[in-house]
Parts: sequence; structure tokens; C-alpha cells
Amino acid sequence: MSNIPDDLSYTKEHEWVAGLDDGLVVTVGVTAFAAEQLGDVVYVQLPEVGANVERGDSVGEVESTKSVNEIYAPVGGEITEVNQVVVDDPGLVNSDPYGDGWMFKVRVAGDPEDLLSPEEYTALTSGES
Repeated sequence: MSNIPDDLSYTKEHEWVAGLDDGLVVTVGVTAFAAEQLGDVVYVQLPEVGANVERGDSVGEVESTKSVNEIYAPVGGEITEVNQVVVDDPGLVNSDPYGDGWMFKVRVAGDPEDLLSPEEYTALTSGES
């Protein structure tokens, strides 16, 4: 079972969200569980800075040796930054999903909805929900 940090929020699509309690801009990434399921990540496509997204929008993709998967916006708002380092070195999604493997930052518009607590995400990924 993958490590699930207790200071993040999660989605059913296996994205994590950091910084909800700190202000208007949150950081988004793909969970270690998702990275393990994907296998070796070889390509990452991220949204454009300045793009306005709605919660649930497909905003990019992660390609691995096994499959291609969409990245969804866990919150609505404006993309303020993308992680060029993970585009240049997609393997960071596997080796450091909660650190250098982050994907993008969003200036949140409205109230974030339907995010999971660490406990709820643990239950989801262990098949208990």
C-alpha cells in the first residue's frame, strides 16, 4: 500500500491537493497509488498557465509504459503555475509524487467540493468504500 500523507486532500480520480487551508492557491499532483498503478511514467502534459478550469475538467495527461491517463482539475479556478521539471523528467511522478512530482497550481474560485480526507482516500484505495 502506498503512503498517503495526512496533510493533503484527495480526489476519487487519484489527484492530491495541498494548501487548501493556506489560502487561495493550491498545489495539485497525482497520488503515489496512481503512480504505482500507472507504472513507469514517460510523458506528462500539463495545462497552460492562465487557463481557467472547472472542477472535473480534463487538464492534461500522464503517459506510462502501460497506458495514457487524464489529469483532472480537482478544483475550479485559474492555473497559476505548472511544474516544468516534471514535464522534463516525468519519472518524478513515480519517484516523488508528493514532492518534486507535483503537477500544477490553481487559484481556487469558489468552494472546493467532493474532496476526500486522507482516511476516505485510504478506504477508497484499499477497496473498503
